[in-house]
Amino acid sequence: MATLDDIARELGISKSTVSKAINGAKDVSKAMRQSVLEKAVELGYSRTSRNTSPLRVAIFITNMEYERPDDFGYEIIAGFRKVAEPSGFDVEIVPLTIKKQTKIHYDEYMILHNFCGGLFLGLSLDDPWMKDFHTCRTPAVLYDNHISGNPNVTHIGVDNRDCMARAVSYLKSLGHEKIGYLSSELKAYIYKERYASYLQGMLVNGLPADENLTGSSYHISDCLSQHLPRLLSQGCTAIICSHDVLAHSVMVHCSELGLRIPKDVSILGFDDIPLCRYTIPPLTTIRQNRAELGKSAFFAMTSQLNHVPISTLLLHAELVLRSSCQAVES
Repeated sequence: MATLDDIARELGISKSTVSKAINGAKDVSKAMRQSVLEKAVELGYSRTSRNTSPLRVAIFITNMEYERPDDFGYEIIAGFRKVAEPSGFDVEIVPLTIKKQTKIHYDEYMILHNFCGGLFLGLSLDDPWMKDFHTCRTPAVLYDNHISGNPNVTHIGVDNRDCMARAVSYLKSLGHEKIGYLSSELKAYIYKERYASYLQGMLVNGLPADENLTGSSYHISDCLSQHLPRLLSQGCTAIICSHDVLAHSVMVHCSELGLRIPKDVSILGFDDIPLCRYTIPPLTTIRQNRAELGKSAFFAMTSQLNHVPISTLLLHAELVLRSSCQAVES
């Protein structure tokens, strides 16, 4: 890996100037700092090449609640910290904004702030740093996002194909053959993955993978007003939803239409957020063990730091049976 001496030699400046630029000293001009950071990235310098103790890692989070125990990101972060901090790592939570991503590239940010790796929660495909991950040198672990071709980036999550196949198999065992699927807009990696997994799950279980039995929209209201009536009119007796909030909204809307859950239609969600235990009836869903996801993210990151390039690390999910699904009445 490149050293401070290498950067100094390339730029024709002193090693101390390089060090001050990288460590954010105020007596280095903005232009010089930018030149040093760009050269550092070009040469492959990273904080992992320094014997800093303790090593610092960042959890970048956007579009996801994480501060309260019931928030989706809370347990992921807790699981990560539970294994990272006893291992001697400093963990910092960094709220991530579009402004921050457009102001500085990922590798440059990590060098400037002395981070040796990052875990990313809640990124969308439109986030500027998603482009940086194709060529970044600093280890990055992406939850529910996948980048191909860069050994420094690892995707973690649950095995959507496996758990969706088991969800379809469960509904089929109850006598459901026309199983619909409703989703948030298919612009996020994870919603594309779950959509494809639903279609694959139908095929695996010997049921028709009919795209006419699916619907997706950015707005839940569109799913309820446009796609749900269409699926019901085609005779769907069960509907799988890409996430629990959508599933709960579908249950409420079905009730408003005079349909009984699960007698007239069975509903199955994804994620097992705390709300699922309190819906009427309680929601059958697919549970992600978020604490274990956090631990696996740390495992993936330390593997990267030890030059073991893990591409994808997927956990098994659990099908949690509650009262929103039942057998088809003959």
